[in-house]
Amino acid sequence: MLLRGLTWLVLFQLLGTALNHLFVPVLPGPIIGLLLLLVFLMVRGRVSEPLSQAASGLLRYLPLLLVPPAVGVMVYAADIAADFWAIAGALVLSLLISMAFVGVLMQRLLKGHAHPEERP
Repeated sequence: MLLRGLTWLVLFQLLGTALNHLFVPVLPGPIIGLLLLLVFLMVRGRVSEPLSQAASGLLRYLPLLLVPPAVGVMVYAADIAADFWAIAGALVLSLLISMAFVGVLMQRLLKGHAHPEERP
């Protein structure tokens, strides 16, 4: 079952990479694949057991993916310090935009899941 879930994940990544090369060179292929997987799961309405099992297995190793960025921050600390205010401004601006987006999205999702007697 684990192999079936990993196959689905790799299939969506390959599909996203293909779409990246053919139509959308701005977005990375794995991001397009994740968006396609999200749409697929939303249309389907549930996550299958093999996909859930594969995702749980991969999440166990997620902290290992944070080691290379941490090393990069340490190597380029002087460059980061030189552009500190630009980086801080970009981080604050992206935080505010993402919080506003998540707030609007959460309100819409909650409105869609409200009981019929609670809907306006």
